[in-house]
Amino acid sequence: MANKADPVLTVRDADRVRTLTLARSDALNAFDEALYDALTIALHEAAEDPDVAVVLLTGQGRAFSAGTDLGEMAERVTNPDFVPGEHGFLGLIDALAGFDKPLILAINGLGLGIGTTVIGFADLAFMSEDARLKCPFTSLGVAPEAASSYLLPRLVGRQNAAWVLLSSEWISAREAHEMGLVWRLCPPGDLLAVATEHAARLARLPISSLRAVKRTMIEPLVDQIAEARERENRCFAELMGGPANSEALAAFAEGRSADFTALPDGA
Repeated sequence: MANKADPVLTVRDADRVRTLTLARSDALNAFDEALYDALTIALHEAAEDPDVAVVLLTGQGRAFSAGTDLGEMAERVTNPDFVPGEHGFLGLIDALAGFDKPLILAINGLGLGIGTTVIGFADLAFMSEDARLKCPFTSLGVAPEAASSYLLPRLVGRQNAAWVLLSSEWISAREAHEMGLVWRLCPPGDLLAVATEHAARLARLPISSLRAVKRTMIEPLVDQIAEARERENRCFAELMGGPANSEALAAFAEGRSADFTALPDGA
C-alpha cells in the first residue's frame, strides 16, 4: 500500500519505512473519530504488511497533534445520538499497545494529550527544537489516558511524570529531552530527514529480528499497561461530563479560562 491518501491521514512507503502523517492541519491534527479510526486501521495494515519494517508517525503543519478534538468531546458528552467511530480512542490505544514493529515519532510541533502520551508506546521519539508538549488532563477535569500513569513514570521518573500529568503545563523540547521523554532534538528543518534516516537504518535489518527485540522488551509490561488503562478508563468515565469537565468544555466553547474554584466540594 504505497502513497495512499486519506482525508485525515497520509501514508507513504519508501525503503520499507511507512510514514503516517496526521493531516488535520486546520484543526492542529486533533483527533476526531475519523482520525482515530484512520490511524488505527493504518497501524493494523502496517503490522500485517510484510514489506513494512518500521512505521514513522508525524504531523502535518505546525502541530504534531492537539489531542482529542474538544468540540467533538463536548458533542459526545451532550448529544445522546452521537455516533462514535468504529475504533475510536480505545481502538487506537489497542493498536499502539499491540504494534509489534518499531514505531518512531517525529514530533514536529505542539503535542497535547494523545500527542504526548503516544510517546509511551514509541520506540524512538525525535522532537523539533521548537515543539512543545502538554498533558492537559487536570485542566480538562479528567484523568490520564493511554496508560500514561504507568508508562510516563517509567520513561522520566516519578516526579517528572507527576509534574507532567498533574500540572497541565507546557513542557519545552529541552525539558522533554532532559527528562528522557524524547530521544533526540532536531532543528525544525532537519527533523523529518533525521527521523526518516534512522527509520531507514532500522528498516534494512531483518523484520523478524526487529519484532523479536520489540516483543522481548514489551511482553514484561503487557499486564501492567492493561491494568493502568483499566484504572484510567474507570476514572475518566467517572469524571467525563462531571462538574469540572463540564466547566472546562464550556470555557473552551466560550473562549475563556476555566474557573474551577466555584465547583462543589471534591469536584
